[in-house]
Parts: sequence; C-alpha cells; structure tokens
Amino acid sequence: MKLKATVILLAALIPSISFASNIKTGETLPGVTVTNKGELVLKGKTISYQSWRSTKLTGKMRILFAIAGRSSAKDLNAPLITAISAANFPENKYQTTTIINQSDAIWGTGGFVKSATEDSKREYPWSSIVLDTNGIVQKSWDLKKESSAVFVINKAGQVIFAKEGKLSTNEINTVILLVKNNL
Repeated sequence: MKLKATVILLAALIPSISFASNIKTGETLPGVTVTNKGELVLKGKTISYQSWRSTKLTGKMRILFAIAGRSSAKDLNAPLITAISAANFPENKYQTTTIINQSDAIWGTGGFVKSATEDSKREYPWSSIVLDTNGIVQKSWDLKKESSAVFVINKAGQVIFAKEGKLSTNEINTVILLVKNNL
C-alpha cells in the first residue's frame, strides 16, 4: 500500500519538477511584464528604469538572453555574444535583449549584479537590458535556475530558435544565420 501511495505522489509531483522551458519555436513569447526595476534607460551617464513587456518585442530581429544573475550563467553563452559583435548587425534591424534575473544571484551579490548590469548598459547603450529583481521572467517562462536561455525572435515577435544552457558551435552559427537571413 505504501508503494502505491508513493507512486501516486511521485506521479503528481513530476509536472512540478520539470525544468524544461515552455517556449516553443513558431510561437510568441508568453506575455510577461517586469515592473520591479525593468529595462535600463541611459540618459547621459544616468541610469533609470522603466517597465518592460515581452509583448513589445516586434519590429526588429532579436536575440534574447534570459540569464541568472551570476557570472557562471553569463559565461555559458559568451561565445555567442562574441559572434553577435563580430556579425555587426545593423542597429535599425536588429537588437540584443538581455534579461538578468537578479533573484537568481548568489546570496549577498544582488548589489553587485545591479551594478554590473548598469555598467553593461553604459558599455552597450544600444542593447536592451532588463533587470528582473523578482525573477518573474524565469518563473513565467519556466526557465532553469542558475542558467542561461537564448531565443531568436523574428520581426513579428515569433520565436524561431530556443535553447536553454550552453550553445554548441553549430548552434551559435545557426543563431547568427537565422538573424542574417531574417533581417
């Protein structure tokens, strides 16, 4: 009897312990709004924040990173960031969007994550950078913690590539070609 109860309990819990993203190619990103901090806006040397919505990701080709607020997650797809810089996509047709999950930072480093995020905005002012202090994007999109996810979004806002974790060299090449072919 105990075995049967254990099996039923495990079967009930399996959907809640799934770590797979619910974002599929051909679909739009699920609607989510980040209001606690949000998108960084640079005016001169001053950073301010504004609400950010996933439903506003239309009109340009985009590579969207959703990353945990820890250097190990950022480093997972550093080769893709290098490839994006080398591709020199036209700013009027392409934009990188990076969402940093500050709630998924190593304990005690949230202030450093915020400071590094603001430094990144100053270094790459044309990029869209979002600081998600409550991890609403990670929760809403069912993304893995302590990781990095990459999405390629076409001009209509549809996902044409989605991957959680480290991209292979072939996947990096695929991402760059998808953007080039859809500009």
